[in-house]
Amino acid sequence: MTNMIPQAPNNNQETWANLEDYTRELVGEGNEVYVIMGSYGVGGTGGNGNAQTIDNGRVTVPKRIWKVLVVLQEGGDDLSRINTDTRVIAVDTPNSNSVDSDWGGYRTTVDAIESATGYDLLSAVPVQVQRALESSVDTGPTN
Repeated sequence: MTNMIPQAPNNNQETWANLEDYTRELVGEGNEVYVIMGSYGVGGTGGNGNAQTIDNGRVTVPKRIWKVLVVLQEGGDDLSRINTDTRVIAVDTPNSNSVDSDWGGYRTTVDAIESATGYDLLSAVPVQVQRALESSVDTGPTN
């Protein structure tokens, strides 16, 4: 269960499902998509109301859920092909049943996610490229 988190049903079944469908579309168009996902904070609101933990306090319910997608045309040596024109989609949503189903409204920067989580997400990318990609909010299509 290391890749599972308590997630509000509407967030999982609508917002994230729509982003996952869009990711499949990108792959169907001849792209490779690297997906990095996580959560942070404490306290989400699902079908049973707000919760800090579940399973008698053994599982923390996150406050926010995020994903970062790195989109590349199919090819080899992926790391060397990442440049300042590479599409990077960063999304950060509340873990709430009242979340909007349109994931595009939750786009943010990788820098913002890194600030919230303490992670260094694109650390294998050259520093100048990393700075450019992580500071930009994606404005590309959402479907």
